[in-house]
Amino acid sequence: MQPLAEASPLAEFDWYELVARIQQGEASGMEDLYRLFSRGVRYYLCRRLGPQEIEDRVHDTFLIVVQAIQRGDLREPDRLLGFIRTVVRRQVAACIDRAVHSRREQTELDFNVRIADGRDNPEQQAMLRERQSLMGRILGGISRRDREILTRFYLNGESQEQICAEMSLTETQFRLLKSRAKARFGELGKRKLARNSLGAYFLRKAASA
Repeated sequence: MQPLAEASPLAEFDWYELVARIQQGEASGMEDLYRLFSRGVRYYLCRRLGPQEIEDRVHDTFLIVVQAIQRGDLREPDRLLGFIRTVVRRQVAACIDRAVHSRREQTELDFNVRIADGRDNPEQQAMLRERQSLMGRILGGISRRDREILTRFYLNGESQEQICAEMSLTETQFRLLKSRAKARFGELGKRKLARNSLGAYFLRKAASA
């Protein structure tokens, strides 16, 4: 991996003080962490995974690091560099694994689309309404600020600059908040889908009894 940060700022930095600021939730600590390591992390991720969604991947990685520090997982601040390397490598492995599963699912989807008649029947319309309802419930389960960021950026198509200006956020804060909101949205979505699947299973069992 390319050095995650330049030698001169690393030599001068007080890791214990930086980690303490991040643990206390200070924005300056997160911004210093990003400034020191973003270039090396971006280079490594781009080299391994390509340029697609590179900014989101960089900020997802930093979100994981920040949350781990705030949980107290990093017990020795002077080992922060090695800790970030480990997180980045795990992120790469996870992205590759997701890509493999996604290609497999897409192949199955393409096959199903080809054998379908292409016309929406009442069952398909009901499934679409259920997905829309589920999306609304998931959005309702996250914080107001997270919901606003996701809605404005992904649904309304507003620019990062506009959202930052109107919500008084720095670029780094926006990226971290967006990554956190996406992660929370995905987590809630998986839980609700699991509950829906379990409920459907019991309904089928009851109907066949």
